[in-house]
Amino acid sequence: MNTVLKDWQIVSIFDNEELVGVVLWGIVVDDRSCRYKKDDYVCTSKIQSLNEENQIVFTSSGSVYQILGDGIKAEIQFDDFELLRTGFTPQQIQALISTNIRYLH
Repeated sequence: MNTVLKDWQIVSIFDNEELVGVVLWGIVVDDRSCRYKKDDYVCTSKIQSLNEENQIVFTSSGSVYQILGDGIKAEIQFDDFELLRTGFTPQQIQALISTNIRYLH
């Protein structure tokens, strides 16, 4: 296992109503690939497959993630994907949108 995540979310990315892709977002518990530190966030490339029984996620870049505990499903718009990639959770992105603060300086 390369990277172990907690507080994870399966995030569907939409362009208006069209599904563009699905990624995994979570907090690092352990990383044997040495890419991440403990408690860093991770936003993966597109999910290729998910083994729910073993809680293993495979991405299009070839990375393998183990997900601990229960996660949630979330959705964001493609226009907000860069916020997700920079560490905002889908819930934080929704809060920014609701206050009309979409782009940070």
